[in-house]
Amino acid sequence: MTNIEIAQHFVLFADLMELHGENSFKIKSYEYAGRTLKKINESLSDLSIEELEKVDGVGKAIAAKIFHLAHTGKLDLLEKYLAITPIGVVEMMRLKGIGSKKIAQLWKELNIESIGELEYACQENRLIELKGFGFKTQENILQQIQFIKQSAHQFLWSNLEELANEILVEIQQDYPSFLISTAGDFRRKKITLEGIDFLMALEDDAIQTFILEKYKQYPVYFEFCSQDDFYLKLLQMSSDKEHFGFLSFKLQASKYTSENQIYEEAGFPFIAPELRDNQIEWKLVEENKLDKLVDLQDIKGVVHAHSTYSDGTNTLEDLATYCKHQGFEYLVISDHSKSAFYANGLSEERIILQHQAIDKLNEQLFPFKIFKSIESDILYDGELDYDTSLLKSFDMVIASVHSQLKMNEARAMLRLINAIENPYTTILGHPTGRLLLSRAGYPIDHKKIIDACAANQVCIELNANPYRLDLDYKWISYCQEKGVKISINPDAHNLRGVQDIRYGIFAARKGALLKENTLNALSKDNFEKYIKTKNSQ
Repeated sequence: MTNIEIAQHFVLFADLMELHGENSFKIKSYEYAGRTLKKINESLSDLSIEELEKVDGVGKAIAAKIFHLAHTGKLDLLEKYLAITPIGVVEMMRLKGIGSKKIAQLWKELNIESIGELEYACQENRLIELKGFGFKTQENILQQIQFIKQSAHQFLWSNLEELANEILVEIQQDYPSFLISTAGDFRRKKITLEGIDFLMALEDDAIQTFILEKYKQYPVYFEFCSQDDFYLKLLQMSSDKEHFGFLSFKLQASKYTSENQIYEEAGFPFIAPELRDNQIEWKLVEENKLDKLVDLQDIKGVVHAHSTYSDGTNTLEDLATYCKHQGFEYLVISDHSKSAFYANGLSEERIILQHQAIDKLNEQLFPFKIFKSIESDILYDGELDYDTSLLKSFDMVIASVHSQLKMNEARAMLRLINAIENPYTTILGHPTGRLLLSRAGYPIDHKKIIDACAANQVCIELNANPYRLDLDYKWISYCQEKGVKISINPDAHNLRGVQDIRYGIFAARKGALLKENTLNALSKDNFEKYIKTKNSQ
């Protein structure tokens, strides 16, 4: 089991205990364990019970439960609570901002045991008079139910990647003589999708049936074809209709040995699958810019990471050393600001201490450099979290919204524009606050936000956490048109999180982001010149 899966089991366990009115001290211990475990760098499944006991927030009892869960896939006490809780009530706990106690109210007082029953109750205005609810809560629940319906049977690309690789390896080992590849939305790196498509050059009915039966419990879909048809079929499945139609019009042959050969015959350079779905690919070909798209090896610095100074799980020194060893030239440390009390946000006094620590580490790690930054909360009026005298002490500021997310467009725009116009804002962080398949972002007018960033020389973050990928890649073209740089930031809270940059790269390439328009593709010296120029204006 992955660390996130183990953590999710403990969070659900704590929620169910609260639902059933259990001891609050035990609930908090399991909640804390759930929050902590997902940030651990080492694979929990590889640790002994003795090693698990040394993890922060994990005592002997929880260590034993983690070990058992990691090796059996079950948490016995969780199974006990699931057995006495209607499955529909468990599903209701996916709703954000309601909490287990309110779910218990709905279940016990209104006999609501499913999301469908809850939706009907909201439409009948049955929640308005319920203690602790009211009209706004009822409307929020209805909106969330609609969002869940729209996201049903959807997966994040990142959550299917490991499964796809495992199936490919298994089939290639069992049937090495047959061509096989991922295809469809997965190969095009669509951010959310219904499953994994595979194409296999296999015409044996018995083997086809065996494969379909073997993997039927997974969200995977197989299509079979002949060896001669494989590459043309692969290209067709891995492109949208317009892309393939335009290309196939120029083709003459009936058999190909690679996708490259198909493009060559059509008179075009090879176009990667992630670009074959938005028509911008042909403009890149026309302008000879396909080879200028940003790629993972272009990223020179890690921008936006959290240490133990706020809610990260690694020390500043460990984080910087890791980034240096990974080949990066610099790290922009961006711990949370003081209003983010829930994330151990930095007080003015602790900022001074961190800056002193950064100065010492920069001497030790030279030529690698740590830049002094902060992820400043954008307050409700659009102001940043510190006064001018302190903001001046940072090399740069990432401004992000973390609280009071339930805003209409007018309020969200006022808040963001004010932050963008603050002369100390360098990057606008995760502009809509969305969590994919979990929380819709607050509504904004993307063009006006991008225009404001252009006018104030503010960069926009493409938050590379696979649950965010915010800014949405579909707005990258407009950013480039307006001269707004994009910073592909991992928002890392542990060492593993640094590697999330790759998911940001996938999204950035779908949006045709060029290396020249990527902030952290700048070398250390050029990055420093850029932020100094911004600060001097």
